[in-house]
Amino acid sequence: MDILPLLLMFGLLGVMMYFMTRRQRRAQQEQQALQNSLAVGDRVMTTSGLYGTVIDAEDSATITLEIAPGVETEWLRAAVREKVGPVAESDDVEDLEDTDVADETETVDAATNEPAVKDAELESGKK
Repeated sequence: MDILPLLLMFGLLGVMMYFMTRRQRRAQQEQQALQNSLAVGDRVMTTSGLYGTVIDAEDSATITLEIAPGVETEWLRAAVREKVGPVAESDDVEDLEDTDVADETETVDAATNEPAVKDAELESGKK
């Protein structure tokens, strides 16, 4: 009869729907576990892309983030997308400022779109 192809089609549709809802459920559980595991000192990123450090996580619905030294904001826990690594130390920024960027950058000749040869390299015979 013609019922077998119809049953196979509905069966395949049912299996696809089962796996899609299972994936969504798993993602919701992971997000809920993340929100419940937030603790003071965790560095997080919100769904809007704002980075901050958790300074108060006592409330079950909200958390307080420090987004800059002395600037505190209150957020819903649901707004936290993920935990991120720690902030770079301030001396790391100073070290970056001390490096000579001109030595590390390479200029490009506009006419040939090839790296331009520096004067020092010309004098030494390198190319």
